[in-house]
Amino acid sequence: MEISKAELSSAAAASQGNTSPSSSASSALASQDLMGSEILIKSLQAENVQYIWGYPGGAVLYIYDALYKQDTIQHVLVRHEQAAVHAADGYARATGEVGVA
Repeated sequence: MEISKAELSSAAAASQGNTSPSSSASSALASQDLMGSEILIKSLQAENVQYIWGYPGGAVLYIYDALYKQDTIQHVLVRHEQAAVHAADGYARATGEVGVA
């Protein structure tokens, strides 16, 4: 899943009249070709997520590709998707950190 160039150009055009610092960030984003999975990983890193639990396959393979390209978030492989949710919930309750499944 990618952000289309049309969406990026419309976002850049909408922010051209705005001189706030966020408009420069929008135009910087418009010059990059980022996939949705890369945006997701960057947002998780911005929230200081250290671990994610999951089970690869099908629709989430792009997320796993982006996860493989970075080294700050560790993935915990589970046997079932529900186990990932319970593990992330338990981690969040026990540590006070963000749990992601």
